[in-house]
Amino acid sequence: MANSGDETAGKLPPLSEKGTESEASTPAPATDTEIRGSTAVSSILSRWEREDLIKRSGLVLRGLALLFALLSFLIMATNQHGGWMEFDHYDEYRYILGIAILACLYTACQVARDIHRLLTGKDIITRPSSFYVDFVGDQVMAYLLISACSAAIPLTNSMRKNVDNLFTDMSSASISMAFFAFTALAISALISGYKLTRQAYI
Repeated sequence: MANSGDETAGKLPPLSEKGTESEASTPAPATDTEIRGSTAVSSILSRWEREDLIKRSGLVLRGLALLFALLSFLIMATNQHGGWMEFDHYDEYRYILGIAILACLYTACQVARDIHRLLTGKDIITRPSSFYVDFVGDQVMAYLLISACSAAIPLTNSMRKNVDNLFTDMSSASISMAFFAFTALAISALISGYKLTRQAYI
């Protein structure tokens, strides 16, 4: 009887080994330093993603402005149908054509600069001057575009009261493209203003 008791006791696992395995499988609680470090890393990553989104959105908006300004220029430049239906007979249409050319030149330079900055990580214009160039340039060009649209709209509406033909339709299309270019540059100016004010607090 004593031998059977000894054999049963020999088959049971030692309690000390079970306690050691349980303690080893329990993860240690995260310290305050680790939590703060994880939060800081997440904040930095989200900030980088936001800055990258801002950079790309500026490129997209200026690219759209370039496209719309180019369309406005091409439509108005080809709006010649003989007689009174020649765009160069009207100061308002010559004005919108000239502003569309300026918008094309400005946005093309800005798009090339944005692409160079994204590919190389370096800006052609040093900071903080580049932020002022973006903010002032976008605002001035947006103002010129909306002023050109404001000048050409009354003339076009007056013509369409008397006659509605290809000349007036093309004039309206050119004005619409110029307005779309203004909208894109106005939004780009808001983003440029955000980057400028943010730079002032760094």
